[in-house]
Amino acid sequence: VQLQASGGGLTQAGGSLRLSCAASGRTFSSYIMGWFRQAPGKEREFVAAITRSAIGTYYRTYYSESVKGRFTISGDNALNTIYLQMNSLNPEDTAVYFCAVKRMGPAPEEHDYEYWGQGTLVTVSS
Repeated sequence: VQLQASGGGLTQAGGSLRLSCAASGRTFSSYIMGWFRQAPGKEREFVAAITRSAIGTYYRTYYSESVKGRFTISGDNALNTIYLQMNSLNPEDTAVYFCAVKRMGPAPEEHDYEYWGQGTLVTVSS
C-alpha cells in the first residue's frame, strides 16, 4: 500500500486548508484511514480517522478533542482518497500531517497503523 499526502501549505490564523491522501496498491478490504500530526519538538498525535467497510462505504469518523468541530474527515471511494478539511486554523495546528492506514479494528486513535504516507507540512501564522 502506498499513501500520498498532499495539500499542506501556509495560511494565516483563521484560515482553511484541505489535505488529501490517495491510497494505491493492494489495500485491505475494510480499513481505517487516519490523520496524525507532529509539531516541532512534540510527539506525533492522532487527529482524525475514518472507517471504510468491505463494500466501500466510509461510515464512521473519529476526531481528537483539539480539532473536533473545526476539522472534517471524509472519503471518496472511487478515488480511494480521504480528505481532511481544516477550518479555523490556529498556530497550534502547525505540524507535519501524516496519513496512515490499517486493517479494521478497535482504537482508531492508536498509532499502530501499518502503512504511512510521507507527510505534508501545514504552517499557520498568527
